[in-house]
Amino acid sequence: MTMDRSAGRTAGRLGAAVAACIALLSAVGCSADAGTGVRDSADAAGAPASAAAPAQATGGSEGGRGKATDVSAPSMPEPAVLAQAKVNIGDGQTVGVGMPISVTFPQPIPADQHKAVESWLRVQTSTGTTGAWSWVKDKWAKSGERLDFRPRTTYWQPGTEITLRRGSHGVSRFTIGRSLVATVDTKTDMMTVDTDGRTTRIPITAGRPGLDTWNGTMVVMDKQSKVFMDSRTVGMGPNDTYHDYYYWALHLTSSGTYVHQNPHADTAAGHKNVTHGCVGLATTTARGFYDQVRIGDVIKVTGANKPGVETGNGYGDWNLSWEQWLEHSAAGETRTA
Repeated sequence: MTMDRSAGRTAGRLGAAVAACIALLSAVGCSADAGTGVRDSADAAGAPASAAAPAQATGGSEGGRGKATDVSAPSMPEPAVLAQAKVNIGDGQTVGVGMPISVTFPQPIPADQHKAVESWLRVQTSTGTTGAWSWVKDKWAKSGERLDFRPRTTYWQPGTEITLRRGSHGVSRFTIGRSLVATVDTKTDMMTVDTDGRTTRIPITAGRPGLDTWNGTMVVMDKQSKVFMDSRTVGMGPNDTYHDYYYWALHLTSSGTYVHQNPHADTAAGHKNVTHGCVGLATTTARGFYDQVRIGDVIKVTGANKPGVETGNGYGDWNLSWEQWLEHSAAGETRTA
């Protein structure tokens, strides 16, 4: 099944220290495209936008996490809009290797300010990393701008400690955890999970013909122990309805794609694709996989009869080549240290 268009993300998502909370949030019914509905999260594992302590815009160096060695200010004036920047990763948070640094602004940023904004958002890492900022069109955002940073290599190096300075308006420090990349093959109905080189296989069921699962690389945006899904929000029925809770749900796209427990998977997993677009796991395997996964882990889907996930539909950043990524960068490639 799929919940396409999450109209409201977990209050603890995209961003700050991991918080366990109970919240009713608006989302959409499990389907291949759009809709609205309710997501009931008993243990939202994401976090809200970061509100880190103020930082100096200029000055020598700062030790500790991130091994920052050069915090001198860029030569161009600091854009005032940085005061309103929100970061998707919380200070002190540990995330998976696929999580880009995503900074959002409440209003559009003129193109002639893009380079200054990128230059004042200083990324420093414990493992000198080549990366770049790129402006992402978030199709689900009503207004504003989104700017993501990812490394040139495929995913972050596990254990990397990162410091992000938002000009004079704050510092965030976070860590990349162990590597987990799960590859869903919709042709064989199997998911191969590679965790730091250790491989396991889990039977799955994906989107049935006409309601195929998105192809491409997705990143876990947040996770909830249960999600309410309602087919009426996406125009399905009367002979194809569902409105119930589904458990152990890993949120992959803004449009509502999940990996989650699905009772139909108890018989179909490993044999047949029967969902409305999500990746369904049997009751016997869903909890175990859910417990392994953290925010920022990677889920790749292959073999589906559907285009790849767009960059701004969740964190689809890895579906662009490095050359394509740089096309939307004003400051270009940079080396962190």
